[in-house]
Amino acid sequence: MRGLVWLRRDLRVHDQPALTTACEECDEIIPLFVFDEPLLQSKEFGSACVNFMLGCLDELQASLAALGLPLQWRRGCQVDEVVRAALEWEVDAVYWNRDYEPRALLRDRAVQERLAREGIAAKTLKDHVVFEAEEVRGATGEPMQRYGAYRARWWAKWHAIKPTVRPVPDPSMTTRKAVRLSPSPLPTAKELGYEHLVPWITPGEGHAREQLRWFIEGPIHRYADGRNRPAIDGSSKLSPHLRFGTISPRVAVHAALESLSHKGPVSRTDVLTWIDELIWREFFHQVLAAFPHVVDRPFRQTAVPPSRDPGLERDVLFQAWCSGRTGYPIVDAGMRQLNQTGWMHNRVRMIVASFLIKDLRIDWQSGERYFMHHLLDADLAANNGNWQWCASTGTDSMPGYRIFNPALQSKKFDPDGVYIRRYVPELAYVAAKSIHEPHLMTPEEQIRAQCRIGTDYPSPVVDHQLAREEYLNLGKQEVTR
Repeated sequence: MRGLVWLRRDLRVHDQPALTTACEECDEIIPLFVFDEPLLQSKEFGSACVNFMLGCLDELQASLAALGLPLQWRRGCQVDEVVRAALEWEVDAVYWNRDYEPRALLRDRAVQERLAREGIAAKTLKDHVVFEAEEVRGATGEPMQRYGAYRARWWAKWHAIKPTVRPVPDPSMTTRKAVRLSPSPLPTAKELGYEHLVPWITPGEGHAREQLRWFIEGPIHRYADGRNRPAIDGSSKLSPHLRFGTISPRVAVHAALESLSHKGPVSRTDVLTWIDELIWREFFHQVLAAFPHVVDRPFRQTAVPPSRDPGLERDVLFQAWCSGRTGYPIVDAGMRQLNQTGWMHNRVRMIVASFLIKDLRIDWQSGERYFMHHLLDADLAANNGNWQWCASTGTDSMPGYRIFNPALQSKKFDPDGVYIRRYVPELAYVAAKSIHEPHLMTPEEQIRAQCRIGTDYPSPVVDHQLAREEYLNLGKQEVTR
């Protein structure tokens, strides 16, 4: 039996269900990756994400070669290319790990239907999450809409099943299963239509495993506080690896729980707080699968203030936010970090999202699209879920009356302005007492800091207190309608 392993968001060989199952069931194996030409043409994702993906593929190609399995790749419509490859190579079955985005579900259904017409089996497996949407349901089998209840059932399922981790296939076995096809060099970012960049986070399965090991050996045990401080290395930075599947969520959860038995200082609270983030990720995926309308519409209709009308004022404010020129240092630092690195600290993501939606009154969809285009870890479920949380339209949303004060947030989580100065160099010589609100400096202080407000660094594009009052008043009007 000859099997084709269609690789997608699972660019690794450790704990790889589709690859492992194909090795167990097939006499011959062909691994395939298809570059989705329509998606590449859409420019939904940016160069940072594409370069990270290519780095992951480069390492995967080497890992598969070590198993004697040359990676094949094609470029075009994924449905057409997978079916064409299956027919050309005369395979008996195509194996892949499931995806839960609405367009991915439609794509996979189309592939299954066309393979069935050709008499080729389609074998799909669970991988991208520990538990799929159907596995964690409410008491009457309904999709869950509250994180707290979902989390409780997720943990009950974990303790009942204790999901296992699959080993890397044995090279002595896989080498005998290889189909003698010549590998081709992977395309470059420029050949795919994107700028070449060196990813800020190193791509590939090897680095993902090293990063997890580093995190488990130290920062995870200070995570509850460290995750909120953008100036320190307190988060795992594994989100791009989870997005492209260079590490599995099962491996991550097992490693976190095993860290509680390590010698030295350990913290159960911090470890469980980090696992909570992984569960949030799965919660958002089950929301996306159960309620696909969230892709372009609010999860729920709530009485939130209307977004600013289209026009020049709206465009100027949005451009200031995008470029990190709002006059609010923590917001500007976050947006510049995103633009320069393709990543943004999670606490800062919430601050900049709140500022866009509630201070500038710009629709959350514009922020969501900007993030998708610039993030290394651009993941539809997580990005959409978090933006709708901030917009007070999603599940377990931030209350509509809660509006982050950017100055207070930076004073609390970046008190000395270390993070701000890293990404807003105009403020390098501003004293710590003024770094969070530099527009309040006197002319003499501006001279000493070598930073003239309105020239070297912008004045605030809005007054936070006035913007807050306007947002709340508009919200009250919506409620009374």
